[in-house]
Amino acid sequence: MTQIAEATATSTATPAAFFAKWADMATWPEWNQDTEWAKLDGKFEQGATGIIKPKGGPKTKFVVTKLTDTEFIDSSKLIGARLIFAHQVTTDGERTTVTVRISMDGPLRGLWNKIMGGNLAKSLPGDLDALVAAAEAVLV
Repeated sequence: MTQIAEATATSTATPAAFFAKWADMATWPEWNQDTEWAKLDGKFEQGATGIIKPKGGPKTKFVVTKLTDTEFIDSSKLIGARLIFAHQVTTDGERTTVTVRISMDGPLRGLWNKIMGGNLAKSLPGDLDALVAAAEAVLV
């Protein structure tokens, strides 16, 4: 497993507000600068599948591999690798801490990391800041 990037932010939004933004995939381009569009096939639940269209890249299928009340993990299959986004929230009752980790596994992860890893690492902090702003606008 190769870790590409990690970012953490704190927010006044509730964990439920973050999950609401993650579940509403049609709005992902509003806070994720690398996403042209995303679509979920059915309910936002563990095992759900969908398609994401990165800007400048091909449509890619993904699966929600884990979904709990504190964690959302999705993975996209690449040729010879798997791109994994792990989202985690914790709260002290007043503030929520959100951490996003991007990693890759598979035999061609080194190649894919060279192709896309730098851009993902560069955009992650700004995307997380935009997600925090979007979650803080949600009344949950």
